Amino acid sequence: MAAPRTLERSAFYALRPGGWRDLLTLLHPPYTAWHLSYVAIGAALAPTFHGDRLAWTIGAFFLGVGVCAHALDELHDRPLGTRLSDRTLMALASGALGGAVAIGIFGAVSVSVTILVPVAAGTFVVLAYNLELLGGRFHSDMWFAAAWGAFPALTGFWANALEVRVAGVLATAACFMLSVAQRRLSTPVRELRRRTSSVKGEQRFRDGRVVAVDARSIAIPMESALKACSLGLALLAAGLVVARLS
Repeated sequence: MAAPRTLERSAFYALRPGGWRDLLTLLHPPYTAWHLSYVAIGAALAPTFHGDRLAWTIGAFFLGVGVCAHALDELHDRPLGTRLSDRTLMALASGALGGAVAIGIFGAVSVSVTILVPVAAGTFVVLAYNLELLGGRFHSDMWFAAAWGAFPALTGFWANALEVRVAGVLATAACFMLSVAQRRLSTPVRELRRRTSSVKGEQRFRDGRVVAVDARSIAIPMESALKACSLGLALLAAGLVVARLS
């Protein structure tokens, strides 16, 4: 039997450590695109659509989730194994969070003071989840789905509609469940890539065939599903936005 195949990188999208590659890896590009898609989906389903509000909201979430949350996560226990210093990660996190809050305040002044509610909620969620405050009470699968699935969709809808409607609630619930599915796939993959030293076994078929089982054979189907979902949601979000703009 051939030697078990291993998973060398910390994530399927992780680049070789060092320099600019660490910055790109830190963004978790497929997952950041996935969660920004929720913002666009929520906005596109609002009864009134404002392209400028969507752009600002996506910008705020990119800074808050794509940069700040991921920088804090890397600072906590180095899951990606980047060579970025603690000082750099702190600068990225604080600068990105400050930028996201500034965009929110601008929205509150120019659009509606009610936008301060998601600004405050988002700030709390980023810090509570990624710093694992209160003993990690907010660092769970359900909080992940609420924070990075439901919240972006609801905020995208609210920034355009400034009210809650059934369409927004349904979109929020759908994005929550999609994030639950994401978590169910990504958690075992992270375990395989970051915490597993080896996997060895075999799968025996009824027709007599025997196939070796290793970390790679287990991870690839789940990662392929994650890649497909990330791309599919990005395309769906783009299609909905184009439909509203045309």
